[in-house]
Parts: sequence; C-alpha cells; structure tokens
Amino acid sequence: MKLRRKSAEIEIGNIRIGGSNPWALIAGPCAIESEEMAKQTASVLAEVTDKLNIPFVFKGSYDKANRLSIESKRGIGLDNGLEILANIREEIKIPVLTDIHESIQVNEVARYVDCLQIPAFLCRQTDLVVAAARTGKPINIKKGQFAAPHDMIHIVQKARIHGSQKIMLTERGTTFGYRDLMVDMRNIPIMAEFGYPVILDISHSQQNPGASGGKTGGSRDFIPHMALCGLALEIDAIYMEVHPDPDNAISDRKTQWPLSEIEAFLSFLKQKA
Repeated sequence: MKLRRKSAEIEIGNIRIGGSNPWALIAGPCAIESEEMAKQTASVLAEVTDKLNIPFVFKGSYDKANRLSIESKRGIGLDNGLEILANIREEIKIPVLTDIHESIQVNEVARYVDCLQIPAFLCRQTDLVVAAARTGKPINIKKGQFAAPHDMIHIVQKARIHGSQKIMLTERGTTFGYRDLMVDMRNIPIMAEFGYPVILDISHSQQNPGASGGKTGGSRDFIPHMALCGLALEIDAIYMEVHPDPDNAISDRKTQWPLSEIEAFLSFLKQKA
C-alpha cells in the first residue's frame, strides 16, 4: 500500500531526490564555524553515506540570521562561508546546500552551491522565494512553524510561476504553545499531494525555541524516533544537523547529532527502512 503520492524527481548536483529514488540524507552542522570543522564533518558524512549507499547533500549555514538574542553567534559570514562550501563541493565531490536570508544575496550564493534553502521563518517572504526561483537552482522551502501544510501550496506557486519546478518542502515542526514544537505527521502526505519531494527535518523539530536563556533548547534523544516515523511515511529525504562536538556548537547545541555516532545511526535507519 502506498501511503502517499509519488513526487517529482529533483536533481541536486549528482544525486536525485524524489520520484522512485531511495531516501536521501541532507546533513551538516547548523553553522559553519571554521573551514576545518566543516570539511571534517563533510568528509565523514560523505564516507559513511558512500559506504551505506545513501544519497547525500551537505548542508551548512554561513550565517544564522534568525537569532533571538543579539549575543548569539551567527557563523563565519557570507564570503568565507561561500568559499568553504565551494571548496567542499570541489574537493569532496558532493553537492552542497545553504540558507539564504536576503534577496540581494541570492544570485551570489547561487554561484557557489547546488541548492538554495528558504528558512522556515522566511518561507512567506515573497521577494526571497521569487529571487531563489529565478536562479534556476533547486529550492528547499522549509515550512514555517506557524504555517498550515495546506497553505504551503501558495508558496510553491510563488516559485513555480517564476520558473522553478525544482522545489522541495521540508517539515520541521509547528509551534505548540510557548517554547515547544510538535510534528503533525499528517503534514507529510498533505504536502506530498503538491507533487514535489517532501523532507523531514528530524533535528529542528526537536527544538524548544528560546528555552535556554535566550537560546534554543531541545533534545536530541527523540531524533531516532522522528526519523523512523518519517521513513514509515516514505519521506524523500531526512534532514539533520550533525556536529563534531554538539555541546560546544555555537547554535542548536541540544539538537545536533554527534558526528562520531552518525555511522551507527544511519546503519540503524538503513536496517529499519
């Protein structure tokens, strides 16, 4: 029994997501903190996913612009971040993805990466979605914590009427009162009806926004449970944040998966899928 409609196939670099392809992994650190850290994470993820035959896209943010506190660190910055992402793509031979926050940066960012990501908080920013669509690059639109799954079709249409058919949608949880999120698994088959790949973000969905003294809290303990739920619903890709030392990361310390445990985790998912 098929649980949802088969999606279109999207090419990101040398991998394909959606259609009849097996589930893929989009993973990397929340923020690029240094070239050494980013390359270490990308190298290990590339090696493990190649060993397990899992299609892989590296993600890393050069700027964490959506911050609650002015004291929160934001990352390595646009110029350095794009150079690091370009080097990872060339040296490790893997496709790369990053967030965009301002439409004025979109064309420059598109020169260095294989996929543009619209952050959840910005999914209704028309100019940003339109600018991303016009680059011709694949776009991953994260569903806002405030958005109903049915309403995401209107954001899809913004991208579509400006020339993009390379669209993916990511479920990452919905605001549930103050400082908590919940994942309504009905969102996955609902958004799949639009005909594009659906991704489940198993890291950000475990956040407790603002719950750690102006910073995001959460629990990585439930990440495996969330992954299994997504695979049961035939998601097209798993999205997760992975860090060599999560407890000392500059952001999302509570919901990044340890790099040293990624092979065991992905092997477990392969056995269960």
